[in-house]
Amino acid sequence: MAQLYFRQLLAGRDFGQENPVAAQMQNFVYLIGDRDTGECIVVDPAWVVDDIVDIIEADGMKLTGALATHYHPDHVGGSMMGFTVEGFAHLLGRSPCKLHCHDLEADLIKQVTGVEETDLVRHRSGDKVTVGGVEIELLHTPGHTPGSLCFRLKHALVAGDTLFLQGCGRTDLPGGDPEEMYRTLSERLSTLPSDTVLYPGHAYGGEHAPMGQVRQENAYLRVPNLETWMRFMGR
Repeated sequence: MAQLYFRQLLAGRDFGQENPVAAQMQNFVYLIGDRDTGECIVVDPAWVVDDIVDIIEADGMKLTGALATHYHPDHVGGSMMGFTVEGFAHLLGRSPCKLHCHDLEADLIKQVTGVEETDLVRHRSGDKVTVGGVEIELLHTPGHTPGSLCFRLKHALVAGDTLFLQGCGRTDLPGGDPEEMYRTLSERLSTLPSDTVLYPGHAYGGEHAPMGQVRQENAYLRVPNLETWMRFMGR
């Protein structure tokens, strides 16, 4: 059996089936772990946390940490659009662990979730988080938010709301920056091998695909310069 434990869970389908808002938002949650040690971390724990932990335990794994791609409540919990999303604060009560996030995102996460500084581990780009013998590289990919992170495994990129199969994360929300998003897509992610599989934060256009295919089919990756990009983004 392969050492890597990796699961992509779609809200409203794989968990939270009774939550219509979760199904509408189409969030992905990811489980990454080491089958040899039985350790597992969760990426963007939100919506119905008990369901997520139940899946981990049913797979014979133990949750030892969490990763946050960014601070928005549909990824870490909190209030948005008049309703409350269950998230990392609830996870602390069910399965206490640390949430790893970018330094620029930590204060925002505390603000929307109500968790304490001691519940977080702050990181910079290039830092690595290990779960058992599995290494995850943290890539700072600002644009959607100041401290947005992508998580890179050997042949996979868990991208949060930085990049979808079709489109990219919005830049018109608080903390969004269209110029940084252009640099992220055209420079920071441009060196990823074509066989790297993209796993996005939402099921916008699909669930996963190799970067070579995404580069061909996603118009947001084919904008030739910043000036054109700003017009493309309505700025």
